[in-house]
Amino acid sequence: MTTPLLSVSIITFNEEHNIRDCLASVAWADEIVVVDACSTDTTVAICREFTERVIQRPWPGHVAQKQYALEQTRGSWVLCLDADERLSPEAADEVRTVISNAHAADGYTFPRLSFYLGRWIRHGGWYPDRKLRLVRRGCGRWTGMDPHDKLVVDGTVGHCQGHLYHYVYRDISQQLKTIDSFSRITASQWHRQGRNARIIDMLVRPPLKFIETYVWKRGFLDGMPGFIIAVLSSYYVFLKYAKLWEFTVLRHSAEH
Repeated sequence: MTTPLLSVSIITFNEEHNIRDCLASVAWADEIVVVDACSTDTTVAICREFTERVIQRPWPGHVAQKQYALEQTRGSWVLCLDADERLSPEAADEVRTVISNAHAADGYTFPRLSFYLGRWIRHGGWYPDRKLRLVRRGCGRWTGMDPHDKLVVDGTVGHCQGHLYHYVYRDISQQLKTIDSFSRITASQWHRQGRNARIIDMLVRPPLKFIETYVWKRGFLDGMPGFIIAVLSSYYVFLKYAKLWEFTVLRHSAEH
């Protein structure tokens, strides 16, 4: 079997609204590997329109699932995408250039441009939001603390200019569901690490996050969506510490 030059790895769970456009943006790749966490919608059927390599596997966490997907690929190069991301035509051209270059770096980042509440978000810390997504085989691995995974490369890193489009949330309700889920995961990990909840964190950190996002990082230039992002970013910070306190209270209650 000929070794693919470029593989694409993607993880999914109930992504029927996103996955077709994601796969279409990389349909030209030599191999696409999708690891699906037992979706209950039409995600798997859509994926099989683009690739035979669809693997269903129970959800072990963000980092573990993405590392598993990376390990299932066979290409000399691997492009790692989220289901709500699309490779722009400009970025696709750069990928083709990179993988054909004998003197290429070992990994490449892309500026990620997010679409939310009817507009492209270019401030508030959301842009350029560079993400390492393309790695030479054997040089990349997923690390980080769930739910905030991070692809790292053992070697040199180059930087592409073509955009990675990110359709981050369909609406405010979806963002709130994500905030609720991610804050619980983070607080649970903090609790296992022995961190303590302090009221000073809940008092000070949320407004500082709002100022950072809306003023310092100029989220106000994104209009009403920028204001909503800043408010919900500060709310996310508050929830992480509030849930850490909740975990601590529940633990003490169980012990007594």
